[in-house]
Amino acid sequence: MKDTKRIALISVHGDPAVEIGKEEAGGQNVYVRQVGEALAKQGWQVDMFTRKSSATQASVVEHHPNCRTIRLVAGPEKFIPRQKIYDNLPEFVKSLLKFQQAEGIEYQLVHTNYWLSAAVGMELKKVQPIKQIHTYHSLGAVKYNSVSTIPLIANTRLGIEKACLETAERIVATSPQEKEHMRSLVSKKGNIEIIPCGTDIERFGSVSRAEARAQLGISEDSLVVLYVGRFDRRKGIETLVRAMSRSTLRGEANLKLIIAGGSRPGKSDGLERDRIEEIVDEVGIRDLTEFPGRVSHQELPNYYAAANLCVVPSHYEPFGLVAIEAMASGTPVVASDVGGLQFTVVSEKTGLLCPPQDDAAFAVAIDRILSQPSWQVELATAARTRVESLFSWHGVAAQLSELYDEVLSEPMESRGPVSA
Repeated sequence: MKDTKRIALISVHGDPAVEIGKEEAGGQNVYVRQVGEALAKQGWQVDMFTRKSSATQASVVEHHPNCRTIRLVAGPEKFIPRQKIYDNLPEFVKSLLKFQQAEGIEYQLVHTNYWLSAAVGMELKKVQPIKQIHTYHSLGAVKYNSVSTIPLIANTRLGIEKACLETAERIVATSPQEKEHMRSLVSKKGNIEIIPCGTDIERFGSVSRAEARAQLGISEDSLVVLYVGRFDRRKGIETLVRAMSRSTLRGEANLKLIIAGGSRPGKSDGLERDRIEEIVDEVGIRDLTEFPGRVSHQELPNYYAAANLCVVPSHYEPFGLVAIEAMASGTPVVASDVGGLQFTVVSEKTGLLCPPQDDAAFAVAIDRILSQPSWQVELATAARTRVESLFSWHGVAAQLSELYDEVLSEPMESRGPVSA
């Protein structure tokens, strides 16, 4: 049909169809998949392009009558860490163009995700009359300020991120803090809109704490502190472990720390899990710590609901999807006072914010919430209300759809006014 609204979402390393929790599968995968499905329900024909990372993977996965994941061959059909994918991008572009030709499809709009996909989008613009929307998910300029070793790909990444900001029709920042980082660290040029990430407010918040604990075999009187996410040093799990060792409630028999997330032996996330387990033993909290491994899509709401609080101790987060999943579940959040977490978590209202990598501060915050049950209830109620009003996927997709329509209505040569 001529009037079909068609869009390509590009997520080179973040496969929208892969099980969340696997290596390189986190918030970006969730974002692209949920946005794609929500857009499909609003009338868009959505194709989500990613790199095929295994010969056994299906080339096309149908999620919805109007939404599918398309896995393109770009380099060997095996897992490649994101920092080593760049050299395969020319083949990714060729595969995408070949797919379009075979299917007889033309896209007027691409929404790229992460700097690798930004590079793909900019290459496509050289050969097709398309417009580009981009979401960074992580800024190299921020990341490289927080690591001791700068990778060889850094200059390439920084250059692409700057060029994308200055040439894409719109950049989608997921928080005011992320927009400020773009302006202060990347470029004063370019058009930035703030549209947050979302969460499934029907799935998260659908189960009571008592029901969730019964499902997971957790006693009613347990004080449960939860971490959900990848095993990655930048996620700050070490800070949480050391904070728990400082807790004044450590002597309580019912204190429990659950560190949920996948790991692959011998891979980077598996090595980080090994390191974290060594620290757990070093600080003497093995008796209260559990590592359930990768938590399935179906089980995740139970973990959030079962917890007294969820901790997001990342060194940096442009948004922090775990925080709003927990808040949607009626679980207060203790998080690092960085990036988008300053936007998602309202300190003293939906949880508490702490300086990153400050285990003493995290210990105080955790103890404050755990020791005040009535305040926990107030925080939980405010957290759920905030997510309902700001962060549903339906609402996020509606804002993106409006932005797409606006961009499509503009002449090709127009970039619109430069944002301040």
